[in-house]
Amino acid sequence: MKFFIDTANVEDIKKAYKIGVLSGVTTNPSLVAKEGVKFEDRIAEILQIVPEVESVSAEVTPDAVTAEEMIAQAQELIKINDGDKNITIKLPMTLAGLEACRYLTKLGVKTNVTLIFTVNQALLAARAGATYVSPFLGRLDDISEDGVQLVTKIAELFRVHNLDAQIIAASVRHPDHVTRVALAGAHIATIPFSVIEQISKHPLTDQGIDKFAGDWAKAPKF
Repeated sequence: MKFFIDTANVEDIKKAYKIGVLSGVTTNPSLVAKEGVKFEDRIAEILQIVPEVESVSAEVTPDAVTAEEMIAQAQELIKINDGDKNITIKLPMTLAGLEACRYLTKLGVKTNVTLIFTVNQALLAARAGATYVSPFLGRLDDISEDGVQLVTKIAELFRVHNLDAQIIAASVRHPDHVTRVALAGAHIATIPFSVIEQISKHPLTDQGIDKFAGDWAKAPKF
């Protein structure tokens, strides 16, 4: 399973990229708004920071509700950084979003259909040609449904029907989510940097490092 980082904060992106685990970045207008910068400027900045990743998602804004409006926005987003091939257009899971997905896919543009909460939505997105489908497990957990089980079912459906779309497990809240979606068959988990930090740590690792340091301090030095 690959790791994407879900943020618009450039410092967090730089830290994740530096440790060598990052395959992509997902963001959205809400995350960019929290940074107090222009959306297009932040996407261009991210593309410069992570030139070797496979995908940087640039999402159409909520006021684009028709396929035509989404496509028009997508065409402007594609121009960022001289049409950088790493740009993935993020689209909502609506009929208009699916129509835009099909159109952009035919042009060779990578797409990420987001806000998926059912297996059938994932199937529709894959059939529309989505490069990535993003089930939101944390938000399902919030309403007492099993978000990881959704990822399991989508992965099995894609295997049975030999569908190429990659599953991005989104709305990942904690380390157990990461383990479970990896075992469930997600191709990618998109997570905040705080979760990357959490999954890198264990108390026994810290204890082992301290013990090695203590033993080394006592060892004869030549």
